[in-house]
Amino acid sequence: MEPPTWPERRKAMLERAGQTIIALALVTGVLTGCTEADESAGAGRATPSGRTIPFDLSTHCGIDEARIGSTYFEAETPLSDGSGNPPEGWNNPTQHGTMTVKTKTEAVFTDDAGHEVKFRARPGASGFKRLCS
Repeated sequence: MEPPTWPERRKAMLERAGQTIIALALVTGVLTGCTEADESAGAGRATPSGRTIPFDLSTHCGIDEARIGSTYFEAETPLSDGSGNPPEGWNNPTQHGTMTVKTKTEAVFTDDAGHEVKFRARPGASGFKRLCS
């Protein structure tokens, strides 16, 4: 059996590179889970208190957590349909609205549909309690 030719080796290397890129994209999606803050919401930096920002709240696995800037918050009263989905009347996977940061530890999500969810900061949290699949 002859060794593979350069075009055959090149094709195999490109296929492996493509598979690696796809695998990395999937892993990135799993590791980021359901994030709530979009870029306009200042993900990764602190959000000043008393400020209202546009916000896409993740609802895919129910309404339970939100990241505002670099702070992780949890809903005072988590909302779900009982099967890990958003309750009736909520969009899935996200609900667009606004998040008002009342203080460093309190925030309120509201939207045009009349929903309101109060959130409290999780001191010392560096990630979500659970990742949504």
